[in-house]
Amino acid sequence: MKFRFTTPRKLRESGILGINCRNSQYIMGFNHRKYFPLVDNKVLTKKYAVKHGVATAEVIGVIKHHYQVADLEKVVRKHQEFVIKPATGSGGRGITVVCEHDNENFVLASGEVISLRQMKQHVFDTLSGLYSLGGQPDWVLIEEKINFSDELKDYSYRGVPDARIIIFKGYPVMAMLRLATKKSSGRANLHQGAVGVGISVRDGRALAAVADDKPVTHHPDNGRHLHDIKLPYWDEHLRIAVRCHEMLSLGYLGADIALDRDKGPLMLEVNVRPGLAIQIANHTGLWPRLQLIESLSDDAHPEIEDRIAFSKANFD
Repeated sequence: MKFRFTTPRKLRESGILGINCRNSQYIMGFNHRKYFPLVDNKVLTKKYAVKHGVATAEVIGVIKHHYQVADLEKVVRKHQEFVIKPATGSGGRGITVVCEHDNENFVLASGEVISLRQMKQHVFDTLSGLYSLGGQPDWVLIEEKINFSDELKDYSYRGVPDARIIIFKGYPVMAMLRLATKKSSGRANLHQGAVGVGISVRDGRALAAVADDKPVTHHPDNGRHLHDIKLPYWDEHLRIAVRCHEMLSLGYLGADIALDRDKGPLMLEVNVRPGLAIQIANHTGLWPRLQLIESLSDDAHPEIEDRIAFSKANFD
């Protein structure tokens, strides 16, 4: 399905969900605003995940105040690998992945080496709101680095691949795999140049792929054929995503899940405003799938496994 050089009417007829409809009908229509802070703050989301038994990367530390930055080296001393994230950041901005360090020099996923002073300055900037939503003062989340699965290691440039699964009313409706590239600086963010691979809800296999809003068949950096991908532990990916809906009481969300080499699928974060590029990656629109779920009674499939089975039967 081609979406370029077309009209709004043709997009609607193709089932493409637009941003205004997404915001008004689904985000605002099915998500109570009182739950937004639990999703917008990654630290709070993590706490809820641990409380509800949702598998997620281990938290190494949380820095909430500037004076705590002086102890950064003590917090990370026992961890050769870790990730620093703005608690309320978005779009991958401000995320720093450390692959090794000696407490004085830190090797980043990009291969760049920065000093402890530079690392502390980055944390200071993050606390000051450089990467936060609305530029407000922020917290810094330090968590374990995910060592991505051998099955996917050749499909991503340095950064960890992650699956984005859209959940509506507890049903998985669409999925994609995001693969880092050299252009995206090792980050799995489509707006920064990562590859988006449409993934079948039914069985986790690749359906199509896109980079810079253009169809692709191979990874731009390593040449691997993207249509060969089939995500291992796909059912567990779906269960984690659906449990994110249950733990946060949100009707419409995007769950981001990475496959760790040793621990299996782990929740990275939850997004209450998931982007719409997933439709381009899948070469199909969200709207008909959302309408099908809306047509069901609230008690049609009360159990997680029943909802997953329904989605598998109806959505590729």
